[in-house]
Amino acid sequence: MFRDRFEAGRQLAERLRDLTGTPAIVLALPRGGVLVGYEIARSLHIPLDVILTRKIGAPFNPEYAIGVVAENGFVSVNEEEIRLGVATREYIERIVPKLMAELERRRQLYRGGRPLPDLTGKTAILVDDGVATGFTMLGAIAAVREQHPEHIVVALPVAPPSTVERLRREVDRVEVLITPEPLDGVGAWYEDFHQATDEEVLELLERARADRAEPNGSSAKGEK
Repeated sequence: MFRDRFEAGRQLAERLRDLTGTPAIVLALPRGGVLVGYEIARSLHIPLDVILTRKIGAPFNPEYAIGVVAENGFVSVNEEEIRLGVATREYIERIVPKLMAELERRRQLYRGGRPLPDLTGKTAILVDDGVATGFTMLGAIAAVREQHPEHIVVALPVAPPSTVERLRREVDRVEVLITPEPLDGVGAWYEDFHQATDEEVLELLERARADRAEPNGSSAKGEK
C-alpha cells in the first residue's frame, strides 16, 4: 500500500528519472491525480498542468464507467454497454452536455479558461492516482494526442493488468507501480485516500509554478 498520493508520486518519479530536465510536462487528471503529479513534476524539474476528462457513469452507478468525455470535445462510449441495456442513447445525449459543462467549469477554475498547453515536441506524462477500466485515461490520451506531442507516457500508481495492456497499445510508454488482480478499488491501495478538493488542486498547481521559478525548484510540500 501507499501511504498517500504524494508517496506514490515520489515512487513514480524514480521510474521516470530518465526524463529529468527534458522537454516534458506532467498533465495530471484532477483531482487526485494532481497530488501524484505534483511530486513527479517537482522531482523531475518539469512543469505541471491538468488534463480534464470526466467518465460517463452508468445510470444505476455513477462510479461504473461506460464512457468518457474530454475537454477538447472528445466523447467515447462503450457500445457493448448500450447493446446490453446498461444505458440508453437518450441517457448519453442527456448526460454528455452536463459533463462538458463541468469540464468547462474546471478549465476556468484550474487554468483560467486557457486551452491545453502547446505540446509540440514535448513528452506528455499523463498521471492519475490509479485506474480501473481506464476509460478516463483513454479520454485524456485522445485529448493530448490532438496536441501533437513527441511522446505520450502514462504513469499510474495502481491499475489492473488488463487495463495496463490496453493503455500500452495507445501510448509510447506506461509505468505502473502495482498491478493487482483483482483491483478491489483504487482507494484500497492507499492508507490515505481522502477526497481531494479544488482548493488542494489549486494550491499544488500554484506551488508547482513557484517551484519552477525558484533556483533549485525545491519544496517541502508533500513531505507529510
